[in-house]
Amino acid sequence: MYLNAIGTALPERRYSKSECWDAFAASQWFERLDVRSRLIAKHVLTRNNGIEARRLSVASLEDVFTIDADTLNRRFSLHAPALASGAGRLALQRARIDPESVDAVIVSTCTGYLCPGLTGYVGERLNLRRDVLGFDLVGQGCAGALPNWQVANALLRSDQCEHVLSICVEVSSAAMYLDDDPGVLISACLFGDGAGAAVLSRQPPAGRRSVRWHESASVTDPSARESLRFEHRAGLLRNILTREVPALAAQHAKEVLDRTLGIAGIARDKIGGWIMHAGGRDVLLALQERLAIDGDGLRYSREALREYGNLSSAFVYFVLDAALNDAADGGWWWMSSFGAGFTCHGALLEVD
Repeated sequence: MYLNAIGTALPERRYSKSECWDAFAASQWFERLDVRSRLIAKHVLTRNNGIEARRLSVASLEDVFTIDADTLNRRFSLHAPALASGAGRLALQRARIDPESVDAVIVSTCTGYLCPGLTGYVGERLNLRRDVLGFDLVGQGCAGALPNWQVANALLRSDQCEHVLSICVEVSSAAMYLDDDPGVLISACLFGDGAGAAVLSRQPPAGRRSVRWHESASVTDPSARESLRFEHRAGLLRNILTREVPALAAQHAKEVLDRTLGIAGIARDKIGGWIMHAGGRDVLLALQERLAIDGDGLRYSREALREYGNLSSAFVYFVLDAALNDAADGGWWWMSSFGAGFTCHGALLEVD
C-alpha cells in the first residue's frame, strides 16, 4: 500500500487559548463550577500547555457553552460531513485522481453518530460511484487513524480496490461537557475540530514522493479502559481523562514500536522520522523520554498541537502532511496513534 496524497480541513474560525479563557470566564458555566475547577481551567488555558490555538465549528465562543444534546447533535450533523468531504476533496485533487476511481471510502470518528454513516455523505458530496465500498468506523477515539489505514491495506492487498479514500473527522466541539472533574475540564481545554484524508493506492504515485506502508502492529489493554474513554451521561458524551494517560501512551507506544521493528527486522536507530499523535504536552514529553527520541524528532507533532490542539483521530494526518511538505529526510518513518481502550497502533513507513 502506498500513500498517494493527503488532504486536511479545518473550521474557518481560529480561537486562541486566551480567547477561550476569556469566554469561559464570562460564561454561565464559570459560576456553576467550583473554585478548584475554575483554577484548573485557568491554569490550563493561561499557562504553557503546548497549545496556542484551536479551530472550532462555532460562530462564536459563546456558542461553545450551549451544552445540550440537540445542539451538539446538530453541530456534528452539520460540520462532520463538511469537514470530512473537504479533506477528502483536497486529497483527491492532490492525488490527481478522479472521484470515479475511488473503490472504497473509510471514515473514522468518535465525536458523534450518524445513521446512515458519514461514508454516505462523503460519497454524495464528492460524487463517488454508487457502488463504492463504504466502511464507517466508530469508537476508536484518538487511535482511529491507524486502524482505518489497516482496513485500507487489507482491501488493497485483496485486489478488491485500486484506490481507497481514508478519512478521520472529529467535531470535538460537538462532544462538549463540563463538570468539576479535573479530567473533564482538561479535555475541554485540549481538543479541536478538524479532518484528515488520505488517498491510499496499490501503486506508488508517478512523479511524486513514495510513502510505502511496510509493516504495522496493534495492542489493546482493556485493564486500562477506564483511564481514557467516552461515557454517555444525560445524552451527552463525557470524556474520561486520567493522570495515567501520558505513561500509558508511552508504555504502549514502545511496545508496538518494538514489536513492529522486530517483525520487520529494522534496528531502532534506523527510524529517522516520527509521525506521532500528540495527545497533549505531557504525552509528548512521556513519548520522547520512553522512546528516546531526539529533541527535534517530535517537532511536527509539537507544531500541530500548538496550532490546532488535539484533533483526536485526525491529528496524525496533519503531522504527516507537515513532514512531507517540509521535505523531511526519507528513509524509515514511524507513525503511531493511541487512545481509548487503552489501544495503540503503529506503522513502519518507507519514504523515498
